[in-house]
Amino acid sequence: MGTTFALGLQHILALSSAFVYPVILLQETGILPEQAERMIHASMIVMGVATILQTLRYGAIGSGYLCPERLGPAYLPASILAIKTGGLPMLAGMTLVSGLFGVMLSRLMGRLRPFFPAEVTGTIVTMVGLALIPVAVSRFLGIEESGEVEVIDALSVSIASIAFFIMVGVTVWGSSRLRLYGVLIGVLVGSVCAYASGLVTSDDLSRLEQAALVSLPSFTGEGWSFSGALIFPFLVTVLASSLKAVGDLTICQKINDAEWKRPDMQSISGGILAEACGVMLSGSVGNMGQSTSSANVGLSIATGATSRRIGFACGGILIVLAFVPKLAVLFAIMPNPVIGALLLFTVCFMIVAGVQILTSRMMDARKTFVVGVSVVLGLSVDMLPGVYHSVPALLLPAFTSSLSVATLSAMLFNLLFRIGIAQRAKLQIDPRADSSEQIFLFMEKQGGAWGARKEVIDRAKSAMNEFIETARALELSTGKIAAEVSFDEFNLDVDVRYDGEPMEFPIERPTDADLLGDERAVAKLAGFLIRKYVDGIKSDRINGRCRVQLHLEH
Repeated sequence: MGTTFALGLQHILALSSAFVYPVILLQETGILPEQAERMIHASMIVMGVATILQTLRYGAIGSGYLCPERLGPAYLPASILAIKTGGLPMLAGMTLVSGLFGVMLSRLMGRLRPFFPAEVTGTIVTMVGLALIPVAVSRFLGIEESGEVEVIDALSVSIASIAFFIMVGVTVWGSSRLRLYGVLIGVLVGSVCAYASGLVTSDDLSRLEQAALVSLPSFTGEGWSFSGALIFPFLVTVLASSLKAVGDLTICQKINDAEWKRPDMQSISGGILAEACGVMLSGSVGNMGQSTSSANVGLSIATGATSRRIGFACGGILIVLAFVPKLAVLFAIMPNPVIGALLLFTVCFMIVAGVQILTSRMMDARKTFVVGVSVVLGLSVDMLPGVYHSVPALLLPAFTSSLSVATLSAMLFNLLFRIGIAQRAKLQIDPRADSSEQIFLFMEKQGGAWGARKEVIDRAKSAMNEFIETARALELSTGKIAAEVSFDEFNLDVDVRYDGEPMEFPIERPTDADLLGDERAVAKLAGFLIRKYVDGIKSDRINGRCRVQLHLEH
């Protein structure tokens, strides 16, 4: 119980940076400090409930994974636009509408599988990590804008470095149990150093002292209003946030399943529905939208702790914090260098997780461009600030973050480059010639075009080559052998047809005595080996020709 509580607390530390968004809304739109404080308290309850919903595994709602929810940065531009248009009631109303969009999108996810092959989900996951770099590094280095010069603060770097290397040290060299608390230890030591160095100001301490120990949270209660002109910006925001959730939940699936092959769209659909419910709840209390927290997914990878119980603990603690203002303020005043160290720690794992998804499938020129162009366009947002400011206002929410630009680019280029890819390919093989290279090149080309798993293509190559070698050695075929290979996301099938003698595929391996006394036993051994390469095999005659069907699960 204590371990679960401590791990849940670590996740809340990673979530605490989200409490800055109401403050940003205050700075950008002039809402009152009291309103921002109420939004923070309300967000704790909403984040807690949404995290618990996300963790559920039963019914249509919830992904069943530890994937905490937080105030979504993707919603910030549209939220600012809504407040400037109609104040907090407009923010509440449009956020509520966003949740309804999310609910509808969640019901369609099962049909959208072709839009999320490994190169798209891998790109999204990688960009989730890359998108956190500016936030992480700026806090780590204590960068403040001084005119046009960004000044690095040596004190911030020192404190962030201490916290970061403690996290890394405990994770790399600590015992298996101690690794679970590496982040918590690093945050505590970093916070103590920040206090001792004066980085935690007297105003922060005064704010903590004046906060009540226990009180009921209050909500804005200013009603709801709507604007047709804001529907499109919020719709784009929901799409970008949902695609980010696809990436986060894909990582959750991968780290919980050692034999992960592809995204489970049913689980993702339930996760997006849970997120949409959190968004609607946010709108009902006058707050901005929710999204899955990539930093927390990275934290799960780093600690190796992925139990759903941690998600329930995290959600419960967040709800309790809304009734304990002192604890809420304690998280709100966490020093920026410590937050930077925490984010940098998790970014490392996020980027590697994305690369692992990308390399789980074969890549050809088409998929190389899908990934490469999307990453370049995404990074252009951070590397060339303001480059997309001339984009029409309705489309601007889609161009406000590197993640949204890369995500939309990956989806569009994936659709474009699917043109011309046939799901079936044919090959004519002369059994009298050495055809190994012909088979290997053919399957490599098709595997790359289809984005198939390399391990499956390698098994198919081995099975086909073994069959052709045996057919040549035993003169089973009287002419050329025709092979047709078909592929979908779940199956790879090879249909081989030829004129000649059928080949046996025994379930049992021929004995050594059989191999010494029966010439046909060699063919049986080859058939036995081929059966081991594939998941299913069938041999028969059709229209007077021999047919061998090889099936491999993908």
